[in-house]
Amino acid sequence: MYRFFKRCFDLFSSFFGILLLSPIFLIVAIAIKCSSKGPVLFKQERVGKGGKTFKIMKFRSMVVDAEAKGMQITTDGDNRITKVGKFIRKTKIDELPQLFNVFIGQMSFVGPRPEVPKYVAMYNEEQRQVLSVKPGITDLASIEFRNENDLLDGDDDPETKYIQEIMPAKLELNLKYIGKAGFFYDIGLIFKTIGKVISE
Repeated sequence: MYRFFKRCFDLFSSFFGILLLSPIFLIVAIAIKCSSKGPVLFKQERVGKGGKTFKIMKFRSMVVDAEAKGMQITTDGDNRITKVGKFIRKTKIDELPQLFNVFIGQMSFVGPRPEVPKYVAMYNEEQRQVLSVKPGITDLASIEFRNENDLLDGDDDPETKYIQEIMPAKLELNLKYIGKAGFFYDIGLIFKTIGKVISE
């Protein structure tokens, strides 16, 4: 029943969210096109439920071919981030296109954030349990590590810090979420996420 109600919530909420936010989608799309060359959307391969890969959608906040010019993680001072990109990343507006991922069933509103295959390959057996549920737009780790880029900024080796410190901590929170997951718990996390966005 939890899975049924969760999918119904995801389906209807993402549909109406896309309709209501469509003016913002248009404004952001125009701003991106006017500020830098390249597509409006950035699509990246992520690992979802059961280890199945899919293309996550975001508003492009970096220069074209950014992944070929550096790491798959970013820091706050990353020179690949565009001027418009800095704003939409700070406000999390860049994440809004994931409503389409939710609508078609690749993601949920709440669930472990999907990771790129490179880092998923490093998971141990216990950590791979996060792949037993549908990934989400927000979760406990997203709230706890909302300013992840700031934590990595200035580090001599940000990727190593991410792999050795941040990623394990996020996975521990993801596993904690799986143990507590429920419809009302998910709703609580959504409101907590909105509160964090507004307060910052």
